[in-house]
Amino acid sequence: MERLATSYSRIPVGETVRLAKRTTNLFRARAAQSAPGLDVSGLDGVIEVVPDSPDGPIAEVQGMCTYEDLVDATLPHGLVPYVVPQLRTITLGGAVTGLGIESTSFRSGLPHESVLEMDVFTGAGEVVTTSPGDELFDAFPNSYGSLGYTTRLRIRLERVPAYAALRHLRFEDADALAVAIGEIADKQEYDGQAVHGLDGVSFGPGAHVLTLARWTDEPGRTSDYAGQDIYFRSLQTCDRDRLTAHDYLWRWDTDWFWCSGAFGAQNPRIRRLWPRRLRRSDVYMRLLHLDRRFGIADRLDRRAGRPQRERVVQDVEVPVERLAEFLAWFDEEIGMRPVWICPLVSSRPWPLYPLEPGRLYVNIGFWGTVHVGPDAADAPRNRAIEAKVHELGGHKSLYSDAFYDRETFDALYNTSHLAAVKRQHDPDDRLTTLYDKAVKSR
Repeated sequence: MERLATSYSRIPVGETVRLAKRTTNLFRARAAQSAPGLDVSGLDGVIEVVPDSPDGPIAEVQGMCTYEDLVDATLPHGLVPYVVPQLRTITLGGAVTGLGIESTSFRSGLPHESVLEMDVFTGAGEVVTTSPGDELFDAFPNSYGSLGYTTRLRIRLERVPAYAALRHLRFEDADALAVAIGEIADKQEYDGQAVHGLDGVSFGPGAHVLTLARWTDEPGRTSDYAGQDIYFRSLQTCDRDRLTAHDYLWRWDTDWFWCSGAFGAQNPRIRRLWPRRLRRSDVYMRLLHLDRRFGIADRLDRRAGRPQRERVVQDVEVPVERLAEFLAWFDEEIGMRPVWICPLVSSRPWPLYPLEPGRLYVNIGFWGTVHVGPDAADAPRNRAIEAKVHELGGHKSLYSDAFYDRETFDALYNTSHLAAVKRQHDPDDRLTTLYDKAVKSR
């Protein structure tokens, strides 16, 4: 913390305060930084795991700690965070300020909803301890660093047994899929058995798979999707499966959902030569950055005479009753498959991301490119998605490119409230505003 404060004092007055952090799980470009940044080295660990605190099982965690490191510390106690985002190197602070999600979100909400207390290093260079109900705490989710950075969090943990038993349900009709999601999320059970995790994949029109996970101590053979087998393909080939609790949490990370295919990692010959320890999302992210830096994919497209690509990397939420409508529109207008589907319910209002408390939404995640031709630079597909999600009463996450005009953005993300909180904790505007971060990529 002393090193962090010292690094703040070295940032010239009038210069924007940013993290001196080279890695990221964001998919939007970041402006080049010439001034020194905040030194957060040493703020990436687990302080303590307390299995039997007065608040139940908890962990004290530093803000830059990854979920991979946190899970490594909690699982030996038979404990995990309420919500563990899909990618290993997402940090606790990043998930709270940027809205993580996973298959437990239909019963446990989003990561910030299991935070009991946190310390925030503000734009004023102060450390503020805040808890649910405080103005700073409640405005922090979806602020993406525009209010400050978390340095410590106290979070709730839940007990888990050794395994996750999976059941894959297949649907040809998207309306039937939506009904099933609603019923299972409401009852938190299916066919007389508890459901602890709920997500799925839409492989295309008439090909939807919903995966039900049940925590269990029952022994049995487990699958290994960090090896030669690929998890997302198993959804189409087996009805039941079993993973260790650890492997269930990171089932999507090994192949970055299905995006590892872009690097050849799903080719059996290449996969055998690709070291197991390097089959993980942060490695693919580094490869992606290299592609952007040198324009490799664009060069290959030009050489092959293919139309220019538009990158369509988004997560959106729509009310469950509008899921089928969105998927039908997405098939016709975008034509990208597969897409991830993950239901969520928020427990109470959050000012900057206005989910209706108690209402079931479905997150739809899609990550890839579409050949659109010379209009690619204008992002027509992304703009169409933003308009459709708004029409359906949904929301869009801000970890990737956004194209809203200022007036629409302010209305959707309640930036007037954010500005009021920011004036209190960043009176000299040392931190970049949310609009500048999310839309202008400053």
